[in-house]
Amino acid sequence: MGRRILILDGHPDPDPARYGHALAASYARGAAEIGHVVHRTNLCDLDFPMLQSRNDWEEGPTPAVVLALQDQLAWAEHIVILYPLWLGEMPARLKALLEQAFRPAFAFGGKAVSPGGGKLKGRTARIIVTMGMPAAAYRVFYLAHSLRSLKRNILALVGIGPVRDTIVGAVETRSDISRKRCLAQIRKMGARAA
Repeated sequence: MGRRILILDGHPDPDPARYGHALAASYARGAAEIGHVVHRTNLCDLDFPMLQSRNDWEEGPTPAVVLALQDQLAWAEHIVILYPLWLGEMPARLKALLEQAFRPAFAFGGKAVSPGGGKLKGRTARIIVTMGMPAAAYRVFYLAHSLRSLKRNILALVGIGPVRDTIVGAVETRSDISRKRCLAQIRKMGARAA
């Protein structure tokens, strides 16, 4: 029996030529071919405000698009988040969406934030990060800072785990053959829901 998979394509640029969009589509294709049920949400299609205060985060009204994403997160058994590395971090709009989605009322049932005690416990995740630099440089020299932060400070905090990751480096300089090989690997990941 297939798993319920949510793919959050966290690239804010709607240009279909962005490699991250192709990776998201490849993962979805591989998962659907095996019988997993896939829902894909594209950050570039969502319109929502940024939170401005702790009060907004805790008690402010939740925008309709964020409520829809929360429903998808609650439905999913496996969550895939793809994003490009921008200035060493995830894009600001993706961070803003995660701040909106993981409000205490949703992620912790209105209770105080407690590490690993969230309502999303039991879900697994895969993070796929694209970047211009080689993947090894990001892991060794920069210690995969944004990736580790997302895994530990956001996903683990709300109970999601284990969280696996894939870094796709040198996206601007990859050959067509290398790009196709990477898309095939991501498609196989989708088939395994890994």
